[in-house]
Amino acid sequence: QVVFALNQTLLQQESLRAGSFQIPYTTEDLIKHYNCGDLSSIIFSHDTSQVPNFINATLPARELITAQEIDSYFRQELIYKRNERMGSRVKDLLQEYPDKSFFFAFGAG
Repeated sequence: QVVFALNQTLLQQESLRAGSFQIPYTTEDLIKHYNCGDLSSIIFSHDTSQVPNFINATLPARELITAQEIDSYFRQELIYKRNERMGSRVKDLLQEYPDKSFFFAFGAG
């Protein structure tokens, strides 16, 4: 899986450099739409997380299964478990200090 992920990452980077693949939005686009409060824009209506995406229709069946397994692993470890840890910490702080005020800020992943 590691070799597959590295190869797919390198292929994506080579495609970006060659101009045959483009990311549909830039970091500046994300910031602009966020600052304007336009969270319903097309940019935010699909997964914009930094989890690498190795799934594409051109992969052979065996590699597609590997890509799906890696995608599932990354989402579980980097997104879902992180969210559970953060939620648990917030809940613990609120319960431990009920008379205190808190400000929590969360990234979008």
